[in-house]
Amino acid sequence: MTTFLPKKMIKISFLLCFIILASSGLSSGYATKPKISTYELKKGDISVNLTNWGATIISLVLPDKYGKLADVVLGYDSINEYKNDTCYIGALVGRVANRIGGAKFTLNGKQYKLVANEGKNILHGGKIGFSDVIWKVKKYQNEGPNPHIVFTYHSYDGEQGFPGDLLVTVAYTLFGRNKLVVAMKAKALNKPTPVNLAQHTYWNLGGHNSGDILSNYVQIFGSQITAVDSELIPTGKFTPVKGTPYDFLKPHSVGSRINKLPKGYDINYALDGVPYGKKLKRVAVVYDKKSGRSLDLSTTAPGVQFYTGNFLKDVKGKGGFVYQAHGALCLETQGFPDAVNHPNFPSTIVTPQRPYKHVMLFKFSSKAPPNFSRV
Repeated sequence: MTTFLPKKMIKISFLLCFIILASSGLSSGYATKPKISTYELKKGDISVNLTNWGATIISLVLPDKYGKLADVVLGYDSINEYKNDTCYIGALVGRVANRIGGAKFTLNGKQYKLVANEGKNILHGGKIGFSDVIWKVKKYQNEGPNPHIVFTYHSYDGEQGFPGDLLVTVAYTLFGRNKLVVAMKAKALNKPTPVNLAQHTYWNLGGHNSGDILSNYVQIFGSQITAVDSELIPTGKFTPVKGTPYDFLKPHSVGSRINKLPKGYDINYALDGVPYGKKLKRVAVVYDKKSGRSLDLSTTAPGVQFYTGNFLKDVKGKGGFVYQAHGALCLETQGFPDAVNHPNFPSTIVTPQRPYKHVMLFKFSSKAPPNFSRV
């Protein structure tokens, strides 16, 4: 596979200012229960459809190298199917994404017992996490230079066992000619609490109904993973990826080493670069040679969960297409899993004085080969 020299990262300070403004103005609760609806953002050849059920991305349509449009994210045809989904397809997950071992943690000397939903552990916020609630639409604008929508949710004290009231926003914005920005914010109102939000879109750049992603080329800018036990709970140790099946420091196809793993990829990478929250850093590049589409992701978060849809099995998706294992991949930028139980991990504790911020920048292309970096 040919690699390419990196291009200079675009300046984005003005972008972050826009996102902060778009994400501000949290509601302290709902006077009436919001209705479930769908919303479209469209700019040029890119269109995104979303719903306030789980602040979910329903579709994202992009042209290929021939100009042919296709929907490149997995999803369903109806809101009821999203309500019955067990794979978190397209959703905003929290209050704490990923896993917390034993569904418990201790904060300021008090132990909190959470609602376990994966054996004895908790995954993606519990039995009713942020992916299974109705969000309020704070702002929606599908005209002008930056079409965007802002969802808000008030998570109550004790929800799924987590302490304190929490006000959450996520803003989705189409920016420039080919960019999608996801900006997440959360404010603790009265108690310290862990917060770790993640966007759980399943990507297949060939099209949601094009089959598996094993031929996709991927580069991940993380030289270590957080080692896990048999239940995918971090041990607290870091393992270098070099020379292992987890090594994507140089781009190679997803399928080239996946048979060396029990089911596929489902691991958190500790991203290289600047510390948590300081500025955007590159996460990964994904390239589908057949369509010519590429995805280049940056984030302010310290980690990314690389997941290859290992547990998809006979999932009836859009247009009746049935999704199977490795039918898509996820790049869930996040704080480290189980950080509340590992003091050596970057803290995920949010206080009234220390709010939560997390930005993702997706850059799409089909006009030129992807900007893989030399290592």
